[in-house]
Amino acid sequence: MRAELLQLAAELTRKGEPFVLAMVVRRESYSSAQQGDMALITRDGGYHGWLGGNCTQPTVKREARRALADGRPRLISLSSEPGRELRPGITALPMTCQSGGSVDIYLEPILPAPRLLLFGLSPVIRALAQLGKALGYAVDVVDPHVAAGSVPGADRTFSDLAAPELRAPSGAAGERLFAAVATMGENDEESVSAALGAQPAYLGVVASRTRFGQIRETLLQRGVSPSMLERIKNPAGLDIGARLPEEVALSILAEIVQLRHVRADAPAAEPLAAEREELDPVCGMTVAVATARHTGEHAGRTYYFCNPRCREKFLAAPERYLAAPSAAVPRSP
Repeated sequence: MRAELLQLAAELTRKGEPFVLAMVVRRESYSSAQQGDMALITRDGGYHGWLGGNCTQPTVKREARRALADGRPRLISLSSEPGRELRPGITALPMTCQSGGSVDIYLEPILPAPRLLLFGLSPVIRALAQLGKALGYAVDVVDPHVAAGSVPGADRTFSDLAAPELRAPSGAAGERLFAAVATMGENDEESVSAALGAQPAYLGVVASRTRFGQIRETLLQRGVSPSMLERIKNPAGLDIGARLPEEVALSILAEIVQLRHVRADAPAAEPLAAEREELDPVCGMTVAVATARHTGEHAGRTYYFCNPRCREKFLAAPERYLAAPSAAVPRSP
């Protein structure tokens, strides 16, 4: 990997921003890509590196968006004859580079570490911070009386329950935020309300059923919607007969891990299925309308192109390309 890609990957990781690393793992002549060529694709569609000619970029970007959406790596094969590239574990897609050949590209989504948002300074919270850190979570501890560095395992501490940093980022990354409240009588309602405001994928409250019922009634009176309160897990954690604080922490993390695995094993969602796509009338490449960089007008209609050369060819002789059966016909992703 080129040094600038390493530096960019390190910077994005430091910022907690997701990206996709793509690498050419196989190629057949004639392709300008070479085995080991790499590129980095950011969440906003930024493309850094080299994976061959421009004709590969639209497909790689689209598949990178899907990898970031579902968090799953994929192996794609780009070929002028995709039907010949059907192999187990690989997605065969068309490539229209004039040089021909084929190229296999592995895409690995790099997602920020899942976050564990912990409210309180109880023994359960302290155990959760240490266990969560050991499992690779980014750990935040929130309490009005917390001091920086006072909780082993915590990456950050916040004394302000309304700190904007507590909220989950928008989009799929918000599904990687998990919260637990174990305030044990200190600022219970305020902490649960702040945890709900962070919009975590999981919220467990460590409290007796009686005490949680009181917390729930108070929050209802304060205007918190019943649907939001229904998302809270109480008792928190899997039923493993936990008694000690460390055991309770283990049961909560086990429940979070179970939730994450259930989601990972579920059939992949199609968040991009509704994305409008059209075919480049010159080369037949699928182009995402929302992010198309090259467009042209003809007879009152907009056409979309994967690169400027296709656009120039079309505008010079549109009738030639509109006669092709596939011209400007949307294709499902």
